[in-house]
Amino acid sequence: MAMEELTEYEQEEIDYAIALSLSVEDQKEKAVIEEEAHSDEDEHSTKAESEDDEESIKCLSEDDDQISKSHLEEDEQLDKAQMEEDERLAKAQIEEDERLAKAQMEEDERLAKAQMEEDERLAKAQMEEEEQLAKAQLEEDERIASTLVEDHEKVSTFQAEEDEQLARALQESLNIEPPPPRFDSGNIFNPYPFFYPSGYRVCAGCQTEIGHGRFLSCMGAFWHPECFRCNACNEPITDYEFSMSDNRPYHKSCYKEQHHPRCDVCRNFIPTNSSGLIEYRKHPFWSQQYCPSHEKDGTPRCCSCERMEPRDTSYLLLDDGRKLCLECLDSAIMDTHECQPLYLEIQEFYEGLNMKVEQQVPMLLVERQALNEAMEGEKSGHHHLPETRGLCLSEEQTVATISKRPRIGAGYRIIDMFTEPYRLVRRCEVTAILVLYGLPRLLTGSILAHEMMHAWLRLKGYPNLKPEVEEGICQVLAHMWLDSEMYSITGSGVASTSSSSASSSSSSPSSSSSSSTSSKKGRRSDFEKKLGEFFKHQIESDTSSAYGDGFREGNDAVSKYGLKRTLDHIRLTGTFP
Repeated sequence: MAMEELTEYEQEEIDYAIALSLSVEDQKEKAVIEEEAHSDEDEHSTKAESEDDEESIKCLSEDDDQISKSHLEEDEQLDKAQMEEDERLAKAQIEEDERLAKAQMEEDERLAKAQMEEDERLAKAQMEEEEQLAKAQLEEDERIASTLVEDHEKVSTFQAEEDEQLARALQESLNIEPPPPRFDSGNIFNPYPFFYPSGYRVCAGCQTEIGHGRFLSCMGAFWHPECFRCNACNEPITDYEFSMSDNRPYHKSCYKEQHHPRCDVCRNFIPTNSSGLIEYRKHPFWSQQYCPSHEKDGTPRCCSCERMEPRDTSYLLLDDGRKLCLECLDSAIMDTHECQPLYLEIQEFYEGLNMKVEQQVPMLLVERQALNEAMEGEKSGHHHLPETRGLCLSEEQTVATISKRPRIGAGYRIIDMFTEPYRLVRRCEVTAILVLYGLPRLLTGSILAHEMMHAWLRLKGYPNLKPEVEEGICQVLAHMWLDSEMYSITGSGVASTSSSSASSSSSSPSSSSSSSTSSKKGRRSDFEKKLGEFFKHQIESDTSSAYGDGFREGNDAVSKYGLKRTLDHIRLTGTFP
């Protein structure tokens, strides 16, 4: 069909189709151009991101290298510090082992020397005693021989006189008068006169007449030889010498066994001195009597009760050289953890006196060496020589505390002693309270009560006090605590004046706290009661100026004015009222 033949409508349709087709082509070209533009843009963006990623990776790698290098240097420093610490500890351990070995060697040499001197002394004493006995025996034999001769002469003379008297009496008895008149069938004669010879004697033992034969004349009476008996063994005394006590006879050996004092250490009879007198020592509290030589021959004493170690008993040897008797060992506290309940009891005791210690003060049990080292590190303080058993610290230190209760090994020696360093940090005027380990509960408690008073005075801002005042009032508190313990143990109302006066100035919680703590303690042995009395006696009879005189002056003040008024006066004047 020719173009001219198309209708107007069809022509419009064709034009529209052509225009639409051109429009679609334009859109396609535009889309291709945009896609190429987008592709170039994406390529550029991807390249930028790739460069950024490479830069980030490079930075991270450098950071990782620096961190690794820092960690490596830190590890090297830690390893080096650890190595130096190990070397220091190893060196300290070697020095400690050498010191202990040297101390043990010196102790062994001292004991060996003391034993040798004791053996020589005993041998010399034995030789002198044997010489004296031989001399005495010789003199005794000579005296007996002389006595026998004299007795034989006396008996012969006496027998001759008695025979003469008997013959005379018989002769007189033969001079009989004529028989009397006979009144009946019997013969009646005057009887022989009853003759009492001049030698008539009655035995003081059996109360019968002593006839002819041997007899004894002693103690103002006559005896059959078999009736003169020892009051101890009830055997006849046949020796020419015997002993008397309360007008009763004894064999010399029996008298010595019953009345001659024996040494409680070596179990032998206490020897006489150069003057022939029995000389011995006696503990003022325990009444343990012993030979004077034991004070010089190295015989050990219990570090708690002060009694000497008997030869037939073994005391426990502690790691620091002290010895502990088995009775004191029964209630001994051996490590820091085991002591914490007692420390809480002491704190409750102070709280009951309206003297609560607000700050948390660490309490550590330590060996004697650690206590002495800590004492040297203190700038001030008063210490009870020759041995300090407790310490209230004010300086920052590192202290070796006993972390685990040791065991008792062969030969009654302490083994498996574990200690660990404890760093004391100064947060207040008191950094710690140290107490010597291995002491009985009552002694440990009294030491804690004493040191707690030092802490209380410092924390309450008391001025620097004279030793007599500070140590004296601390001893008063230790004595008061022992008094309260003895009261709870015995259940009696007997208490010292210091505790009764102090209780009047305290509040009612003290009685409740003491009753609650006493229920935790359980039944105490009779020895522990005696031990508590001994520790009180030690405080009361101390002869030192600071601890002894200070306690007595402080105790008098508390008894007269009460604890609170006494402490107030000390704060104002620095002296006891």
